[in-house]
Amino acid sequence: MTFDALLVEKINDDEVSASVQTLTDDRLPDGNVTVAIEYTTVNYKDGLCMRPKNGLVRTYPHVPGIDFAGTVESSDDPRYKPGDKVVLTGWRVGETHWGGLAQKARVNADWLVRLPDALSTELAMAVGTAGVAAIHAVIALEDHGLNPGKGEVLVTGAAGGVGSIATAVLGNLGYDVAAVTGRPETSDYLKSLGASRIVAREEIDTVSKRPLESETWAGCVDAVGGEMLARVIGQLKYGGSVAAVGLAGGSSLPTTVIPFLLRGVNLLGIDSVMQPYENRVRAWDRIATDLPLEKLGAMIHRATLADVPELASDILEGKIKGRIVVDVNA
Repeated sequence: MTFDALLVEKINDDEVSASVQTLTDDRLPDGNVTVAIEYTTVNYKDGLCMRPKNGLVRTYPHVPGIDFAGTVESSDDPRYKPGDKVVLTGWRVGETHWGGLAQKARVNADWLVRLPDALSTELAMAVGTAGVAAIHAVIALEDHGLNPGKGEVLVTGAAGGVGSIATAVLGNLGYDVAAVTGRPETSDYLKSLGASRIVAREEIDTVSKRPLESETWAGCVDAVGGEMLARVIGQLKYGGSVAAVGLAGGSSLPTTVIPFLLRGVNLLGIDSVMQPYENRVRAWDRIATDLPLEKLGAMIHRATLADVPELASDILEGKIKGRIVVDVNA
């Protein structure tokens, strides 16, 4: 049997190519569950995997795609049977293991989660890895005491995939959400998701000369990192927390320990790749109950496998708003 996949091939040390090709099932990697993929997405890591010297892909040829949703085709694991709807995010699938930008995948059963009944495979990928990271961030903030009565919650990089889902979930849960964006044209979009107000990126993306500023934010979901994260840490209310999800603004953190010592703030690192099975089930259950599914439509940009190479470049350049959902069978 055959299937279509976006195959990345190495030309030389400085060049790779990406094209849709028809492959035979015997090309699939090892695993105990084979999934007929219905939808996947394009994430920042997928964009990196289509560039040379990316530090993620170990061997070529390679199929990127760090998440997918579909139907179990065959399984050697008793937890899954043919016909089950499943979703996968993380576990370095799409990096060191062939991923979701294909019509089929073969993976380890431990990496899968059964899809909640409230979610279709398309809606699951409207959420995708970015949404799972966002919900893990919200859960971590709540586990550290955040609730709607504590005050305003900041979401940085709000128009991106993580930020969009975080804004929608927090708004739906009754939080006052301040959404940070460098693209004024996304203001109406963010308010439609649940943002109470818009914060221009230039107001908050430079390091303050003071380690502490006025206590402003009860919590923060940060997808930017770098100087913006450093600034936010100094603006957190006493005992507040920031969940660090991304590093679009850089990996350095130019701050001091003073906010941690004098205000008891928390910097919570959010990993969505290697989360234990129980945590991933908890995250998808929270997505099914706390994410206003009717708002997902405003986030979705539909695409095909053939569209992905151009979209991968766009996402690396920060041109994407919301979530790209790829119908691998279109």
